[in-house]
Amino acid sequence: MRLQGCLTALVTPFRGGQIDHAALAELVERQIAAGINGLVPCGSTGEAATLTHDEHVEVVRAVVRVTRGRVPVVAGAGSNSTAEAIRLTRGAEEAGADAALLISPYYNKPTQAGIIQHFKAVAAATRLPVLFYNIPGRTMSNLTPETQVELSRVKNLVGVKEASGSMSQIQDVIAGAGPDFLVFAGDDQMTLPTIAAGGHGAIAVTSNVAPREMTEIVDALLANDMVTARARLYALLPLIRALNTLEVNPLPVKTALAMMGLCAEEFRLPLTTMSPGPRVALETVMRERRLV
Repeated sequence: MRLQGCLTALVTPFRGGQIDHAALAELVERQIAAGINGLVPCGSTGEAATLTHDEHVEVVRAVVRVTRGRVPVVAGAGSNSTAEAIRLTRGAEEAGADAALLISPYYNKPTQAGIIQHFKAVAAATRLPVLFYNIPGRTMSNLTPETQVELSRVKNLVGVKEASGSMSQIQDVIAGAGPDFLVFAGDDQMTLPTIAAGGHGAIAVTSNVAPREMTEIVDALLANDMVTARARLYALLPLIRALNTLEVNPLPVKTALAMMGLCAEEFRLPLTTMSPGPRVALETVMRERRLV
């Protein structure tokens, strides 16, 4: 299945400490009905760091089952342990995912050579297309353009979710890796410049709440309709900023979905419910957009 457009980094709904499968299925159906181009369960937005291996595979399998092949499912499968990343990727493959998304190893702070070996080892252990995820703010190490270009030459390393925040770097990756290597904006506010520079779409947080609006923005950008894209982006910008900046992801986006009655306002420690001030600010934006 073709990976392009707006893909949603799905939240993982919990109820009573367990995965809420009914809410998860409703979220998936809502996304597909709104025209989303793909779903990405078990990433940072999906609180993957607090899921057990069995829960991780359970969530991916549930999303695949509900999706029924209507859109691609790109399973988050990253770890700072290469062996664990291989295990999660193979689990995603067995669960029926169409591709895998792997965060760059965090905490260990490997060299660029170590990062390259990490992703090559995972790629060699699966038949799935693999995208890697560059988010220095969480991992404390940046995948340089040279590293990304080298990885783009590996057969089933097909793309990157780029959240470095550097347009210079994103442009270097697009120029060096070539047009077939998929570059997705990993920061919602970088969607417009990333696609304008030659990127292929966005793996978005905001589309959990506003899937149709985010998809329309990305579709307009991919069609080179900048007038439409800018108008829709600026109309949605207060919500994009609220969901991505009021507090650490996924606190605002899951809280927003809870305000809409789509899931419980439940997180796993060390994540907690939003602080009172940011929560009021989020509710204000949600009310202004008539989402609650």
